[in-house]
Amino acid sequence: MTIDQTPYTRRLLLKHGLLMASAAATVPAFLNTSAMAMAKAMGALSSVPGVPDEHILVVVQLSGGNDGLNTVVPVGFSEYYKARPQIAIPEKDALKLGGADGVALHPALASLRDLYDSGMVSVVQGVGYPNPNRSHFKSMDIWHTADTTATGDGWLGKYFDAECCGYGKGESGVPTHPDTSAGPPGIAIGRSAPLAMQGRAVQPVSFESAELFRWSGQDIDKDLGRAYDSLNRREPTDPKRDTNADFLLRTAMDAQVSSDLIRKAVAVKPLVTYPTGQAAELGRQLQMVASMIRANLKTRVYYVTLGSFDTHAQQGGQQGRHANLLKGFADSVKAFYEDLKKQGNDGRVLTLVFSEFGRRVGQNASQGTDHGTAAPMFLLGPMVKPGVLNAHPSMKNLDEGDLKFTTDFRTVYAGVLDGWLKADADAILGEKFRAMDVLRA
Repeated sequence: MTIDQTPYTRRLLLKHGLLMASAAATVPAFLNTSAMAMAKAMGALSSVPGVPDEHILVVVQLSGGNDGLNTVVPVGFSEYYKARPQIAIPEKDALKLGGADGVALHPALASLRDLYDSGMVSVVQGVGYPNPNRSHFKSMDIWHTADTTATGDGWLGKYFDAECCGYGKGESGVPTHPDTSAGPPGIAIGRSAPLAMQGRAVQPVSFESAELFRWSGQDIDKDLGRAYDSLNRREPTDPKRDTNADFLLRTAMDAQVSSDLIRKAVAVKPLVTYPTGQAAELGRQLQMVASMIRANLKTRVYYVTLGSFDTHAQQGGQQGRHANLLKGFADSVKAFYEDLKKQGNDGRVLTLVFSEFGRRVGQNASQGTDHGTAAPMFLLGPMVKPGVLNAHPSMKNLDEGDLKFTTDFRTVYAGVLDGWLKADADAILGEKFRAMDVLRA
């Protein structure tokens, strides 16, 4: 018999539709107030001393393998133009970057260049890892776990477990009974939470639409809704009880509070107009994130995704599928930071942008690009060290037609963990990586 040791988190309970139908159950002792009263606790996270509760990380995943060479364009390298006769970006049309040598931005990234000119963008070039894997799934797992074996917990999940909840550890060393009454430490917008955010004891909340993130028992039967509401308002009667069943009750009640707060936050009209068209999906996700930040949810990490960048055929150069995706990305993040600035929250939010791999240097016969290796990352926000932080990888010294990575992605993670989240990067990443200097002095 296999025992499922997965912690019962709010995401799993909602996914499987737990119906708290019995109003006769005793509310566990650890609920000193009702779930409805838990909302008052949202003003402060239960965190370890020294961790900056006000700092927020937003992760933007460009799924499918973004073509880094047509994103941060190596206009100073003739080899680039020889390898891509149909899809290369002409130097005269690329967007120049102040202080950058030999590289520029795709013309569809005008909104990102605006942020760059405002000192709010770091460009890290040649990012990858040893012995690169060209499978979408395997490479994405490597990025999510920060482990080249693609195994283990997510790097952000390990951060949640270590820093966010202030709970003890059982005899096995696995954290038990996480205290998430102050709000979910991680929220992912999408059908399922990414592996990056999955830890041992703490799982993120994930939803495509805030309206769907709610308990639906009352839709089935009004009596269930009345019973559930009655249960959530009960006072504790047995101070000695602290069983797994009690933990399930607390988790369900916590989910109810989070659901109410999130749906209320997202319903508020944003302070700026977000882009539509090709940018609509990422813009919608970032609009929800901005609304939750504005509502002062005590969430540390938000995760959004844009895809698909798997441009094997008819990728296009200045126009086409890839250009549309880049424009959607750039317009969305610019609107996001304009919204945050009007809120007075822009200085609290660091955004990390990555893709699981880049594309091959040469275009293919279908005027597209195939899976490659190294690619650029972006860091956004007024706290980042502005500019292009390192040199472009060699266009001559290739690895069987691919760029050789010059920056291990885990050094960027370490820079964010150490510098922004004030976490123990060595413990979270499982080994010591030199933290890249990605923040202003």
